[in-house]
Amino acid sequence: MSKFFQYLGTQTFRRNLIIAIIAIVLFVFIIFFVLRSYTRHGENIKVPELTNMSLQDAISTLESNGFRYQVDSVYETDATPGMIIDQDPSPGSNVKTNRTIYITMITMTPPFVNFPEVREMTFLEAQAVIGNYELKVADTIYIPDIARDVVLDVKYGGEKLIAGQEIPKGSSVSLVLGNGMGDSEVTVPNLEGLTLNEATFSIKGSSLTLGSVNYMGYITDSLNATVVSQTPMPDSTKKVSIGTPINIALSN
Repeated sequence: MSKFFQYLGTQTFRRNLIIAIIAIVLFVFIIFFVLRSYTRHGENIKVPELTNMSLQDAISTLESNGFRYQVDSVYETDATPGMIIDQDPSPGSNVKTNRTIYITMITMTPPFVNFPEVREMTFLEAQAVIGNYELKVADTIYIPDIARDVVLDVKYGGEKLIAGQEIPKGSSVSLVLGNGMGDSEVTVPNLEGLTLNEATFSIKGSSLTLGSVNYMGYITDSLNATVVSQTPMPDSTKKVSIGTPINIALSN
């Protein structure tokens, strides 16, 4: 034990201790500078503003500033395809060069959706359902039908659209609605050979009105007199407006 303490007091021990201390200090400095170089300590760069840029411009900006990037895409109605809407880290953040910047863009191609069933719904109901599918109502077309503002048909691109058919999100469709009045024009019935009561019943049943009533020749029994002529004449190829008066002439 005494030899050990004697050794601690020798010049050899002091020399070896100094060498060991120098070696440890050099090792610590080397590790520090290596880590400093590896992490680029103090070499920060601000993240540029990318939102509202096109994807191409955003990529060019990132690459020119030494950043990597990763792109994700989402769909938004009425947004410009290819436009950057979000980024992480946020603009102005101080980060290392070669950092990966995550950007979110509006998809170039909208996803497809199955068109819902809206026939026989009211206009307001159908509009709400269509909006829930991120679709739009571009136009309304009214046709004669007693069901006012009820969806009778749907058109897309001028063609009939059926429930379950796939169309791109954001598409516009046209709704065919009833005007609540039914047909505005009707066919004139053939009244020849009918009595006045029978002719009147037929005229009203066709949503027309009885016009002038004339008797031709000698009338012996007005109740049994029958129609021998009428204006307008019956014509299956032509229609008249609802309420049009029909003039008749009767004879025995």
